[in-house]
Amino acid sequence: MSAPLTPPASAIRAHEELFTWWNSLKPAGGLPPRRRLHPADLKRHLPTVSLTEFRSGEDYRVRLAGTGLYGVYGGEITGRTFAEVYNSTAADYWRGELDRVVRERRPGVGAHSLAWRGASHLSLIWLRLPLANDAGEVSMILGYDAVVGLASLQSGIRPAA
Repeated sequence: MSAPLTPPASAIRAHEELFTWWNSLKPAGGLPPRRRLHPADLKRHLPTVSLTEFRSGEDYRVRLAGTGLYGVYGGEITGRTFAEVYNSTAADYWRGELDRVVRERRPGVGAHSLAWRGASHLSLIWLRLPLANDAGEVSMILGYDAVVGLASLQSGIRPAA
């Protein structure tokens, strides 16, 4: 029997900090522009930060992945597409989640098991924040992942597929 579990307080705090920072960059009625993103603003969170590029009609491409994500993905994923990083089930999951972020032009949050990597005892508590290009369209998605060691994760966060 599995008792309901919640993400660690540190993951929740990091999500709140990053969301507040992202929200502070938003112009009236718009999304934060990619050009306003400065690594110094995210220094404490950089190890598990990612930047994913969105181009209509193309697969998502990881443009930056912090060094803390190497162990999660088994190596460097910077410059790789979702098809190159994930198995088909995990790639479809992430495409669906990021498609929603792009379409709705608002952040996404959730939990995703790392069972696809053979690590069913680990999950990601993730946050994805859309960033706009100069035309105001979503072109990048800032990600933050907290790795938690739980066999099953049940919380108020949108469940993983």
